[in-house]
Amino acid sequence: MFDSPLSASAYEVLQVEPEASDEALRKAYRLRLRQSHPDTGGDAAVFIQVQQAWRLVGTAEARSAYDRGHGFGRVEAPQWSGWHAPAPRRDTRPRARMYGQPGGRRREQYLGLIREWAGRGVTLTDPYDPALVRRAPREIRSLLADALAEEATAHILSELGMGYTVWHDVAAGHRPNEKIDHIVLAPSGLYGILSEDRGGPVRTRRGELIGDTVVGTPIADLVAGIRTVARDGRVRFGAAIVVLPDDDVLEPVAQLGKVRGVRTVVCARGVLGNVLRQGVPGAHEIGGNEIFDVRTRLQQVVTFA
Repeated sequence: MFDSPLSASAYEVLQVEPEASDEALRKAYRLRLRQSHPDTGGDAAVFIQVQQAWRLVGTAEARSAYDRGHGFGRVEAPQWSGWHAPAPRRDTRPRARMYGQPGGRRREQYLGLIREWAGRGVTLTDPYDPALVRRAPREIRSLLADALAEEATAHILSELGMGYTVWHDVAAGHRPNEKIDHIVLAPSGLYGILSEDRGGPVRTRRGELIGDTVVGTPIADLVAGIRTVARDGRVRFGAAIVVLPDDDVLEPVAQLGKVRGVRTVVCARGVLGNVLRQGVPGAHEIGGNEIFDVRTRLQQVVTFA
């Protein structure tokens, strides 16, 4: 919940300054609990955030550790720590067949902009230093959050097994930012996946993500990309899947029905593997020689962003 470059700090959630006294912190926590409690008309997602914030700074020991770490934890996928690129995997078990670099374009954009923002002639020892990231403008932090989200999803996809094929960072239009984060070819169907991280709880309304931190129309953009690749490759997608951090959704899987003719699902990252193995209800299953035909068609048209 607090690992995202976009997420509010524990102090921001509790609405106090980082220098607040222990007593002021306790009073703020109690007030925020009352304000956010669902039984008194509060927001359940915010209520959970308040509790988590208190666990991070509610004791002297926890607060000291939190302050030393600038309020940032480790990303959830175990291959890497902090915000650096993942370390090479040593596990040799058969994995999904994968193409492209997850999060590659967003990391490249982030590194260029964070260095430009820090100032010309300034050598950044660590462009992923949490203290540096926290000060950066939101649009720069958003690029890093997107890269991390794509990498975390890619880690889950790699564990699916050799019966799956995955393409990352697939171009889906004429402009540089028109892309599909992941395309997954599975026995249960063909899926276009968007890895999102808005730094806090996200909801849906009328087939689209909504929330204070949501920019643009991410689901509509994903569906448009899917329709482009489907037309170019003469393939049939089973569904669009939007993947969000586990703490940012109120239910593990939400069926949104069809958005511009494409079945659409929003799911927590932790259940993505099960969703892909079991399939989205109503999605066209792919078996026998068809899976090889679809893979060949996609290989001929897929280009990377």
